[in-house]
Amino acid sequence: MKEGPDIALLGSLIGDPARANILMALLSGKALTATELAAEASVTLQTTSSHLKKLEAGGLLHRRKQGRHKYFTLADDDVGSLLESMLGFAAKKGHTRVRTGPKDPALRNARVCYNHLAGEMGVQMLDSLIRYEHIIGVDTELTLSDQGISFVELLGIDPEALKKPRRPVCKSCLDWSARRSHLAGTLGTELLNRFYSLGWAKRDEGSRIVTFTPKGSTQFQAHFPI
Repeated sequence: MKEGPDIALLGSLIGDPARANILMALLSGKALTATELAAEASVTLQTTSSHLKKLEAGGLLHRRKQGRHKYFTLADDDVGSLLESMLGFAAKKGHTRVRTGPKDPALRNARVCYNHLAGEMGVQMLDSLIRYEHIIGVDTELTLSDQGISFVELLGIDPEALKKPRRPVCKSCLDWSARRSHLAGTLGTELLNRFYSLGWAKRDEGSRIVTFTPKGSTQFQAHFPI
């Protein structure tokens, strides 16, 4: 038997169409019940329970209980980044499952990638932060600079809140539609949450699409110019 990480196991877990649909539904960052995931996967609840056990055992899902209900989320940022990278690779190779629809332009413009902003606006945000040296470094080695700390404080984000165990402050994530990197990590999460709290943007119900208000779009362009 060959030694090393078992990518075949991950491939088999993600490669099943029903399990792929479950993972894509959870890429929105929402916690969903088994019943909700069964509808997303278009399989029975019993079959969904079997899939969820396999995904959980494989380290891709996290189960949590609240009252009488059980909810499922992606295990962590790494799973979200892996799925987004796979989406980018599939799009690049022309492996698409549906025809282009009316929601595609909005989805490509701004959407949730697990817990941070993706799409053209997500890519622009990272480009701007690097250009104005709020973030320094290249590729996966990204660091929030002293200048960047002052910048996020002006946006109302506490720099100390960005320091969390086992999560980087800044992390690049390959964007499947733009095929360039957007910002993940705790900073990516806090920035998106701040956009919501400021009323700049909101999540579309039942979708990964993030819609910016006219004021929010103006403020975004002012803070993250190209």
